[in-house]
Amino acid sequence: MTNLPKDPVILLSYLNTQLRDHYSSLEDFCASTGTDKMNIIKTLTAIDYEYDASLNQFI
Repeated sequence: MTNLPKDPVILLSYLNTQLRDHYSSLEDFCASTGTDKMNIIKTLTAIDYEYDASLNQFI
């Protein structure tokens, strides 16, 4: 499992960079890193960001 940043804003930046540079989707990132997708979504929804699959980023 990846040690993800605890701060939601840093997590947002980290994830969008990872998605842009290394993964074709959030599902791909989660499967590759053993990360819980719903936990990521819950954390970033709390700061008003949602995953947009067509853009492959949180917006």
